[in-house]
Amino acid sequence: MAIAFHTLLVAPADTLSDFGAVLLFILGGIIFAIIGTLANRLIGPKRPNPEKLTTYESGEAPIGDAVIQLNTRFYLVGLIFLIFDVEVLFLYPWATVFADRDIIQAVPEWGTFVMVEMMLFAGILILGLIYAWIKGDLEWVKPQPTPPSTTGLTTASRYESVNKKYQGVKAPESS
Repeated sequence: MAIAFHTLLVAPADTLSDFGAVLLFILGGIIFAIIGTLANRLIGPKRPNPEKLTTYESGEAPIGDAVIQLNTRFYLVGLIFLIFDVEVLFLYPWATVFADRDIIQAVPEWGTFVMVEMMLFAGILILGLIYAWIKGDLEWVKPQPTPPSTTGLTTASRYESVNKKYQGVKAPESS
């Protein structure tokens, strides 16, 4: 093992195997990361204070708890965007190979196969978009559901009087 590793690193560049090149790139990446981390530790600032440790992206002082309830529609729209964005990236290699006339001339049925595959791919994407559209996941503001009408003993005016009575009263802190 030690002899093979040594000959792999000492061998001239034209005789270096593919695995040796991959090994050299991995080792170079690891060494680069270690050197960057050590340089940061040596020359980076080391005097943290409360002002430096606060959030700074929005320019506002952080108030309240960072954990809040977010509507899942934001995640759905973000995921739909990522799906279509990444899928569009698959079109570029396809277009590059599909536009190569040498491949199409060498294997004529290749062009038909590739075109059918891409139409199938685009069709699945379009079906996914139609599904998300019909389901209403692309709308930011969904219509509010109407509350059911009740036939109970309590009327809406009683609820309003209770709400007015306790308006401004803070709820007890939960522990």
